[in-house]
Parts: sequence; C-alpha cells; structure tokens
Amino acid sequence: MTERYVGIDINEKYAIVSYYAEGMPEPGTFSMVAGGDAYQVPLCLYKKKESGQWFYGEEAKRRAKEDEEPFMDCLLGRALRFQSVEMWGDVHDAARLLFQFIKRLIGFAPAPKEEPVPMRLAIASETMNLEMRKLFGLFMEWMGLPAERLLLFDYRECFYYYALSQPKELFGYDVMLYYYTVGKLLCWRLTRDRKTDPQVASIEESHYEALLKDPDAEFAKIAKASLAGFPVSAAYLIGDGFDGEWMRASLDVICQGRRAFMGKNLFSKGACYGAAVKAGQAQWPFVYLGDNELRVNVGVKVWDQGEEDMFPLIVAGENWYEAGGECEVILSGSPSVDLWFWPPMERKPLVRPIALSGLTEREEKTTRLRILAKPLSADSIRFCVMDLGFGEIRRSTEKTWEYTIAVSAVLGEG
Repeated sequence: MTERYVGIDINEKYAIVSYYAEGMPEPGTFSMVAGGDAYQVPLCLYKKKESGQWFYGEEAKRRAKEDEEPFMDCLLGRALRFQSVEMWGDVHDAARLLFQFIKRLIGFAPAPKEEPVPMRLAIASETMNLEMRKLFGLFMEWMGLPAERLLLFDYRECFYYYALSQPKELFGYDVMLYYYTVGKLLCWRLTRDRKTDPQVASIEESHYEALLKDPDAEFAKIAKASLAGFPVSAAYLIGDGFDGEWMRASLDVICQGRRAFMGKNLFSKGACYGAAVKAGQAQWPFVYLGDNELRVNVGVKVWDQGEEDMFPLIVAGENWYEAGGECEVILSGSPSVDLWFWPPMERKPLVRPIALSGLTEREEKTTRLRILAKPLSADSIRFCVMDLGFGEIRRSTEKTWEYTIAVSAVLGEG
C-alpha cells in the first residue's frame, strides 16, 4: 500500500494543507484557486439558519456576510479550552466543530478512492505542547484512526525537516528562516555538527518587534546582522508580514551570495517531510535537538545470543511527549539495573545504576524484569522496573521500583 502523508499547518486564523506520497518529487499544497498559491484556508465556520447547512473557510465568510450574521472563528483556541459556541440557539462543542473542519481539510488532499484517509496525519503549529497532543489525539479517536498515524511538529522542527530535504547545495552551510507575523519577527538559524554521526542539528532563535517605521531599512539591518560571521546557503521568508512589495534594500542584503525563497507553505510541507522520515520512508542522517526533543540516548546493556548489545529505551531527537520504550531482561549479578546515557555528540556514555532494594534473593539468572522508560519533559525521564518472576520456577513478587531522573543532572549540567 502506498504511504500517504497530509501535513496541516494550523493556527487561530487559517490552515494550510500539503500532501505527499511515494513517487512525488516534493509535497504539493492545496490552493483555493486552481493553479494559484492561495494556500491559506480561513479557520471559520458558518451555519445557515434555514437549511442548517454548514459552510467552511472563505465560503463561510461569504455566506455570513450575505446574511449579515457573524461566523464562528478562533476554533483552535476554543477547542483547546474545551469551550462551547452558540449559533441560532444551538450550542456546539468547539472541539467537535474543529474536528469537522480538519476532516474537511484532509479531504482537500488527493487520495485513492479505495483509501479515503491518509496513512499519516502531521499537524504543524507555532508551538506544540501536551494540550495540543491531547486535542488531536481526541481527533484521531473521533475519526476512528490509530493514534500512531498522528504526528505533531512545531514550526522550528518543520523548518528543520524542510530545509534538510532540499537539494544539498541549499544546506551545504547554515540555513536561515525569517518568520514575520502578528507584530513579531523571528529569525532562526539552522546549524549542523558535521563531526557527529548522525549529524546533530539545532536552531538558534532571535526575536524582534514589528517593523513599523521603515520596514525595509529595519529588516535590512536585522538581516545584515543575522547573516554576518558565518556562511549561509539559503534563506526563507515566511509569514504574512512579508506581503506586499516593500522589500528592496533588505532583499539585496539577503540575496548576496545565497538563494532566497518566499512563501506560505513551508511548514505544512516540512510536516509532510517529517512524517515520511519518521515512517522510515527516507534516509535521514540527521537528528534534531529542539525544545521538545530529548537530548540524550538511554539504554541498557544486554546479552543477546552470546553477544553484548545496547537495547535503546530512549532515542535522542524524539519528541519527549511521543517517546518511550520498554524491554524485558533476565537479571545477572547485583540487584540493580545500569542505565546508560549518551548524547549524540559524545562517544563515552555515562552510567547511572538504579537499586532494586528489597528484591528477593534468588539463584543467578532466575529473575525476569520489565523496564519501562517514559519522559515527563525534555529533561526528566521516569523509569519503572517490575519483578516478573521466572515462570513456574520463581513467582513474581509484584514489586515495582520507580525512579525519576533529570537528564541535566546526569550530564552534569546543573
């Protein structure tokens, strides 16, 4: 079955829908105007009083204007707060209305008739947190789709996946992105450590206020400062703030010795690329360490068929709210478990033993344990060890040991 991916960039005002499948040279993006680049679908709804019919996006705005009535907007924020909205005396759950809207957005992406839903749905938003994950987890339940088909990315991670999916000449050096919208300008510089394997990528952020007095001159000054001191292969200008034809001096600065691109659908395309990478559909020699990504690998050493091996419980670069692992081992030696921590850029791991106090003494290799690891944040991981016994030979004591370990403490960062 052909893998399909739908990436939706969503915020309070609009959504952008991109789609990707095996065999496509790059993701495509749905446009409200055939052959055009009208990618932004207003995130609003309107219900006709007489017929009860629902309308979406620009059509909702048009119908509401004709009836001289307000339309429903701010659906994402209302859904996150689990609020209700009223229309013509009827009370509607905001989350359910948002789900109906997203289902319609998914329908914009081309799909084979025999498979009307995407294999994987990737949601992109400026910030990503547990509240967003819970909300879109409910959406997957509402759609009757497996939770593992859902992926969540913030804009910075989408930029990372997009930039490193381009031709190599566009990321041979650092890559810049300028995101200008709603009274703020963010500057992101994507860098890679080429000495590590996989290469560790990170994003440095600078924050600026709105460009009000002389936007072109102000942005030219910011661009010049942000590009000074290191080579940059490409720069991307994203957001409504760059609309219009006000950039002249600033574009001259940005285009000196590098390629520059402007558009609206980078984040939705980046979400598609990210979904494909996480599905194993693309070779990916990079790992991203952002605010929500785990900065360390964690594993336990095991013997498998006479050979020593490291079993991974936590993989660096995974979103902490999606990560987790478990394994079953047979205990050998002292009543403790050694956890091995190693950042991607370090070769020598750090060992943190956790004691299994009160474990019943048994003959060597007659204690089976289940070890579970689940991050509580990007810096905190909870480990749970359970005594499973050893079949009919040794019954389980049903004892459980729990430890919460701060990664920064293990690495000596505080």
